[in-house]
Amino acid sequence: MLTIHRVHGVRRAPDGVAAPGHAVVVSGDRVEAVGPYEELYERYGERARVREWNGVLTPGRHEPDGAALLESAYHPDPREADALGTVPLTGDALTALGMTDTRWGASARRGVQRLLATGTTSVSGPFTRPAVRTAVTRSGLRDRPAPQPLAPGAPADFAVLAEDGRCLVTVVGGRLVYRGR
Repeated sequence: MLTIHRVHGVRRAPDGVAAPGHAVVVSGDRVEAVGPYEELYERYGERARVREWNGVLTPGRHEPDGAALLESAYHPDPREADALGTVPLTGDALTALGMTDTRWGASARRGVQRLLATGTTSVSGPFTRPAVRTAVTRSGLRDRPAPQPLAPGAPADFAVLAEDGRCLVTVVGGRLVYRGR
């Protein structure tokens, strides 16, 4: 299935300038084309669905401290907010929880959701806790040093950011894995 992501502009590289009026075509888990929306719609429009986002499409973030964020902190369940708060717990507070593999897995899933909500598409490991490694693998987050520029044939890993920097959408491997509210 082809998808055209129509946005205010496309930033091909993390530090590049956004090209206004551009869009990205995704085929499966890869970028098919990047260019002016009108040209892409003319070429692919009849066989593609169009998703419109009110922001700038950019390569996803890379989180170099992925292992530390997910394996050295407990991300509380919202149902635990009264007792534990909402920020990740570390140090003595983490030790006091008596973490089990099940609890590490649930924490990692919530931590991954926090990362996806910032436009993160890749993290650095290695992940030594099996439950955390499983959560990262199932999320689709990639373990690589930095996001790749948006170009035909590249992985379809990107984020759409609003003017205020808030992440609207995160796409990993061509799949919409986060959508802001």
